[in-house]
Amino acid sequence: MSVLYDMYSPTLFGIVLQIVKIEETAEDILQEAFIKIWNSFDKYDTSKGRLFTWMINICRNQAIDTIRSKQHRVGNKTQDITANERAFFSADALKPEHIGVREMVDNLSPEQKMVIDLMYFKGLTQSEIAEEFNIPLGTVKTRARSAVKVLSSFFKGRA
Repeated sequence: MSVLYDMYSPTLFGIVLQIVKIEETAEDILQEAFIKIWNSFDKYDTSKGRLFTWMINICRNQAIDTIRSKQHRVGNKTQDITANERAFFSADALKPEHIGVREMVDNLSPEQKMVIDLMYFKGLTQSEIAEEFNIPLGTVKTRARSAVKVLSSFFKGRA
């Protein structure tokens, strides 16, 4: 576990911090995610993808679950704005841009990029995107699916 933590925690922390924007919350989420990773390690299937990708998904889902929770939303309303700004602009925070994800997303069509940004970097569901932007849910799903296909080809090219 310590080897996994040493290898992946800086990048995973950056991804979680990008979602929650508060350093202390990101630290708690990362700890919870690593416990979940350790406890469900037997469920990891190498045929479905890389270990790092599996770990990113667990961390990302943990972060999204946290920001959607009522407790977080109520606590966040009373959070000092300067603390949010410090977390967001922290010089040593590793963000997804550092592993090339942002550059790959920037290569998508504007419609695909918007959906991916809202889903993966802001944590919105496809239904929430459809409702907020007055787009049919099927259109959002199609854009997300086609974006994933494009991104998949980028990842295959890097492997």
